[in-house]
Amino acid sequence: MAVQKLKIACAGLGRMGKRHALHFLERTPRAELVAASTPDDNEIQWAKQHLEPFGVRLYKDYDEMLKHEGLQAVVIASVTTVHAEQAIKAIDANLHVLCEKPLSTSVEVSQSVVDAARKKPHLKVMCGFSRRFDNSYRDAFDKMESGLIGRPSIFRSQTCDKLDPSGFFVAYAEFSGGIFVDCSIHDIDLALWFFGQDSQVKSVVSSGITALQPELRKHNDRDNAVGIVEFYGGQVAYLFCSRMMAAGQDDATEIIGTEGKLTVNAQPMANLVNIYESTGIRREIPPHYYGRFEQAFVNEANEFTACCLDDLKLPMKLTGAVQAVKIGCALQESLISGKKIYFDEMGNRSEKALL
Repeated sequence: MAVQKLKIACAGLGRMGKRHALHFLERTPRAELVAASTPDDNEIQWAKQHLEPFGVRLYKDYDEMLKHEGLQAVVIASVTTVHAEQAIKAIDANLHVLCEKPLSTSVEVSQSVVDAARKKPHLKVMCGFSRRFDNSYRDAFDKMESGLIGRPSIFRSQTCDKLDPSGFFVAYAEFSGGIFVDCSIHDIDLALWFFGQDSQVKSVVSSGITALQPELRKHNDRDNAVGIVEFYGGQVAYLFCSRMMAAGQDDATEIIGTEGKLTVNAQPMANLVNIYESTGIRREIPPHYYGRFEQAFVNEANEFTACCLDDLKLPMKLTGAVQAVKIGCALQESLISGKKIYFDEMGNRSEKALL
């Protein structure tokens, strides 16, 4: 008897899109990549070599790809500015959706994806926060849930990218929504996961610098920033994001509870090899985000596929993606304005702290 496979298409074949396409093509046994779309000629040429020989139909038009016969799901890895539009079109076409983070750089536009998904409750619509699929983060969460560290109270997390001197992030800043929305969004989502998916933000404040790439300021962005997020219930998240690490990707998290703490990747390493040299002992670390979280992305693809085929509950709420964007946008606003931003217990903006 033939094994049922999820027929899925990939929208966007940039850096992340290529990875998603290959994950579903080569590393997700219950999925079949049947189509891919991109308006970029260079990406089409890549796809002709790496996807088309395996039966993947290529499209330059996303809307045309949605009409592909038998299509059941779409993974959206296009530029951030079209995430929401493409997700809603796929939902309207009665397709399951795995959308790269964030849903949008706008809270209102992100909410429109949630609203569209609510009209089609039989569909699986998920925002791809990859760290939730990382084995180490899951182990830390399970240990916290067991009561090992008491009540989680302080959350410290960072996303620190290796310096890219090519100017990519300067150009990308025009569309990314800023370093907090693009870079820290993973840490924000982790805070919501560890503190509770329905945690309500009370205030945010942030500050940042352009240490190496002053051109970012023309897009109201920075290459290093810190943010503090206070939640109702007496919990605080401290976030650090950077684009200028010298050694490689340095992502780490610390969850401090009333009876102990947990750390994830506090000492980043590519593997368990130590290098002994005349100058001392060192170890290498992953050169980029994918080097650290490759398996998490593969886990994500397989679990999303299983949810679609077996009608399983998704591992996260789509509304959490909107909450993450709301916090990220507020942090970015505070970064530019220098002002602390407050929210009431219903999640609405407040002019001053509620005493």
